[in-house]
Amino acid sequence: MSFITGSSENTWLPAMTANTTVASYWLNWRFFLCTIWVLIAITIASILIWKYEKFHKAEPDSGENKQETESDLLDDETWRPCLKGINPAWLLAFRIFAFFVLLVLLIVVALVDGGSIFYYYTQWTFTLVTIYFGLGSFLSLRGCYLNHKRVCGDKVDNVEVDSEKGNCATLAPGEGSGTSIERRGFNSIEQVDKRQPAGKWVLIFQIIFQMNAGAVMLTDCVFWFVLVPFLAIKDYHLTALVISMHSMNAIFLLCDTALNCMRFPWFRIAYFFIWTITYLLFQWIVHACFRLWWPYPFLDLSSPYSPLWYFTVGVMHIPCYGVFIFIIKMKHTLFSRWFPDSYQCPR
Repeated sequence: MSFITGSSENTWLPAMTANTTVASYWLNWRFFLCTIWVLIAITIASILIWKYEKFHKAEPDSGENKQETESDLLDDETWRPCLKGINPAWLLAFRIFAFFVLLVLLIVVALVDGGSIFYYYTQWTFTLVTIYFGLGSFLSLRGCYLNHKRVCGDKVDNVEVDSEKGNCATLAPGEGSGTSIERRGFNSIEQVDKRQPAGKWVLIFQIIFQMNAGAVMLTDCVFWFVLVPFLAIKDYHLTALVISMHSMNAIFLLCDTALNCMRFPWFRIAYFFIWTITYLLFQWIVHACFRLWWPYPFLDLSSPYSPLWYFTVGVMHIPCYGVFIFIIKMKHTLFSRWFPDSYQCPR
């Protein structure tokens, strides 16, 4: 059991610093400078969402071909695999498996460490990843049903059998069998190409996907490259649960990224900033009301270097999100080269 929970002798907790409930802790130049960083991030995120996101209803078709933008999203992109040869049921099975593994791991961590574990940004992000796979399982299940219904419909359209007489429908005068099959095949393809635009839940799923992409990279990078070296100085031994919490989220998300067919527009980094700012504001409110230790040392506003830390962590959002954009571009390049006739992801 100690392999999971760790030894009490090596347990490390952040030390209590200044009293965060007094006015002097907040009314100083450090807090105001950090607030400026936060306001700048909120402003940039709001401008990106307002300029590029399409929350308004689609305009009626005027008969002209409209140019598709990177913010456009189709309904089947959430459940359709990136390769035509992969059945959507495989993506559904993977998402269900990932959802239950992450959910069980989250419950175990909560039982072992208590509800205070949700005091950390890691658990916020881990919970969001779990929600992503739960919602993705539902959308994939719905997509498999629609795909099965469409395939069965195509079979009925291609072979119209008279159940009473047991023979095929009579062809129109002057219409050969080849002409009939060709016309029906064309109508079937035309029906498939009429893909529905994304609904509300599909858009929410896409936004969660892109928030997770940046948050998982930020969480794991800060943990493995900043906190782990610091914890090593404190003689803190990593446990199986801690390692799992900071690795399984990235592994499952990268696997889903390799399988799914969703696009990854750059401007939705705005939601990644909003996600982190929400966590930060939560920490500020809690510490203003209660005297508690900070879950991460760089959040402590009593340090004269806190504005620099806040600025550094904020800037880290850009490369963390950029890493995932690079992964998506590598996926497009490699898969389109390896499977030119099967790859179907939008660019």
